[in-house]
Amino acid sequence: MANVKWTQHRQTPAASGRRISATRIVATTVGVAAGLLGLEHGYFETLQGNVAPNAVLISAIGPPCQPAAVWHACEPALTLIPSFLATGVLAMVVAVVVLIWSAAFVQREHGGIVLLLLTILLFLVGGGFYTLWFGVVAGIAGAKIGAPLTWWRAHLPTRMARVLVRLWPWVLIAYLVWVSASWFIGSAFGELMLRLTPLVTAATPVLLVLILLTSFAHDIQTGTDGRRTQQGEKA
Repeated sequence: MANVKWTQHRQTPAASGRRISATRIVATTVGVAAGLLGLEHGYFETLQGNVAPNAVLISAIGPPCQPAAVWHACEPALTLIPSFLATGVLAMVVAVVVLIWSAAFVQREHGGIVLLLLTILLFLVGGGFYTLWFGVVAGIAGAKIGAPLTWWRAHLPTRMARVLVRLWPWVLIAYLVWVSASWFIGSAFGELMLRLTPLVTAATPVLLVLILLTSFAHDIQTGTDGRRTQQGEKA
C-alpha cells in the first residue's frame, strides 16, 4: 500500500498529448546513440577494404591499431559478412535506418520491438557490442512508451522510486556526455583511459539499466505511463 500511496500522492496531471514520456526520450536518445556508434564502426571497417576477416570477431579499426594498447580496443565487433568492406557498408546502411527509426518512429505500435530487431541486425553486421547494449535498452524503453507500468507501480519500493525520480534525467545526460567526450578524453589521456576501460565496460550495463529505471519511475510519477488513458477507456 505504501507504493500506491506514493504514486497517487506524487503523481501530477499530464498534459494530454503534449508531455513527452521519459521512456520516449530514452528510446530516442539511446537509439540514436546506437545508430551513431554503428556508423562509426562501419566507417572504420570500410577503410580495411575488401578483405575477408579471420573470424567473426573483428576489430573495426584495423592495423596498425593494437587492441591491447588502446583504450577503445580498436572497437571490437562481430560480423557474419566475409568482407570488411561489405560489413562496413551494411553497418552504415542499417545504422542510418536505426537513426531514423529512433528519431521518428519508435513511439509507434511495436516501435520498440522493431528498434530492438534493427540493432540486433546492426550488431550482426559489424555495428559493435555497445550498439547491442544500447539497442536492448532503447528497445525496452520503446516498448513501454505509453504503456501502463502496472508491475513497476506495484513492486518498486517507495524510497527507491523517489531516488530514481530525482536522478532523472541527470544520469542519462551524464552518461551521454561521457560517451560523447570519451574520444576526446582518450586522445588527451590515453593511458588513464586504458586503465579505466575495464571499470567503464563493467559499469555500462549497470548505468543503462539505471537510466531505464529512472525513466519508468518518472513516467509513473507524472502519469505519462499510459495508466490515465487506460483508466479513461474503462470509464
